Parts: sequence; structure tokens; C-alpha cells
Amino acid sequence: MALSRRDEPEEWERLVASDEPIMTQIKDGMWPTSSSSAPSVMAKMIGALRVDAGMRVLEIGTGTGYNAACLAALGAEVVSMEIDPSAADHARHALRVAGFGDVTVITGDGEKGAPAHAPFDRVICTAAAHTVPYAWVEQTRPGGVIVVPWAATFHPAGPLAVLEVRADGTAEGPFVSPAYFMPLRGQGIPQAVRHETEERWIKAGRPDCTRFWVTVTLEGQRVWLDSPDNPIAESARTVADREG
Repeated sequence: MALSRRDEPEEWERLVASDEPIMTQIKDGMWPTSSSSAPSVMAKMIGALRVDAGMRVLEIGTGTGYNAACLAALGAEVVSMEIDPSAADHARHALRVAGFGDVTVITGDGEKGAPAHAPFDRVICTAAAHTVPYAWVEQTRPGGVIVVPWAATFHPAGPLAVLEVRADGTAEGPFVSPAYFMPLRGQGIPQAVRHETEERWIKAGRPDCTRFWVTVTLEGQRVWLDSPDNPIAESARTVADREG
């Protein structure tokens, strides 16, 4: 059901103030293409990012601008990318009105990063990915952190990955908690993959998502369980191939 601030201001305020995700854009009257995460989820992701005042942060997926405003309020220098032009325009206006006009909102494909504004201390993605674009690793300083929700390619919870970028150009880190998000526009996964994920997870004994890690290199990525010697998935290019 569509809700207008102008027509139902009290209900709009109640929903915005609640700890609920809110769909903010619908395609063809039925498919959600953008949303505002529940504030508790935003807080969990920002906490995992470990952002300090003065850090330069790249956000992938501006949406309403709410998350970018929270990062800016913490003293970060925020560059946010939004693939949808109308959403980007709306976010620029909302951020300016809210007093966060210093946030840079770029209309473009976030998978390419923002090389003109790099290097970044932190990268946060507000949509699920099955493949970490290497551009994010390249554009992050050694010791920097990348936080990204994962698509359901190995665990049905769609867990949140927290990666540390190393001086050798790789990034590695654990999955820390469930965090289901809509996918990046270019990284949807077919339903068959979701079924295979569920079956593989059950066969493995339903391991908790925090037992998994991911390593990202220029050559690709690997998800592994408990030990690097136990890889469960190579680069998710195979997923992308199935989409084609």
C-alpha cells in the first residue's frame, strides 16, 4: 500500500520513526527496487564499519540518503553512489534540507566505485552482492574496511561480510550476522541458485553464518568454512553466467 506524507502525515511519521524497513520505490507496481533499511540494521552495519571522524567513506546505494546522513553525522567525509537518477536527485535534496549538503551523491554504477574520490578508508554497500567488485578493494586504503551484505549463494541468511583490505591488494574477513538485503541492480540471482543454496546449507549441517569467511583477490573470490583449506565456493562468476 502506497503511503504519502502529504496525505497521511501521522502514519508516515509513525512508519519513518519505527524500526522497520520501508519500500521506497516499486517497479511495474509490484517489484521493490529500493528501500530504507530498519534503523537497527543500519546501526549494526555502521558499527561493523568502525568509522571515525575524518574518514573518507564510499557508500554504494544512496537510497533516501538516511544512511549517508548518519555517516556524515559521525564526522565522516561521505561519497555516496546511486544508480537510479530519480533516487539520487531526491537524496541530494533531502540531505541538503537536513543539513548534510557536504555529502557527495554521484549518479552511477556503484560496482565501479568512485576512483576520482579514492582512496577511501571505508566502503559500505547497502545492497546484497554475490561478487565483491575488485574496484572497491583497489579504491580502499590498506587497513581499510569493506562492509557488504551477501546474496544467498552459500547461506540462506544472506550474511553480512566485514572485509579488511591488505597491502598486497587482497581483502579478507568473516561473515558476522544475518543481513538480508535486496541485490545490487547488476547482481540478482536466479531462484534455482537460492534452492541450491538451501540444499547445500542443509547438507553441510546448517552451519551458522559466522563460521564462514571470504577472500577477495584480483583473480576472483573464495568463500570458505572454518578453514581456508575448506572452500565451499569459488568466484561467483558462475552465478552471473547462469543469469545470462
